[in-house]
Amino acid sequence: MKELLLYMAKNLVDNPDEVTVTEIETEDGKVLELRVAEGDMGKVIGRQGRIAKEIRTIIKTVALRTGDRVSVEIMD
Repeated sequence: MKELLLYMAKNLVDNPDEVTVTEIETEDGKVLELRVAEGDMGKVIGRQGRIAKEIRTIIKTVALRTGDRVSVEIMD
């Protein structure tokens, strides 16, 4: 999951070297924290959050196929 999120985020932003994903284990599953450069935040979120919603949908769909529970948090 982490690699997929990294791949998607790096292809959306202008500064792919500043994209990081941190994986955190919780009681409810995994949380992937996505951090990008400040100027690229809008490209990851999209208009009215559409891109962020689609990123979360893709990650959740892939996670369900593997039997995992994963959520994506976009950090400031």
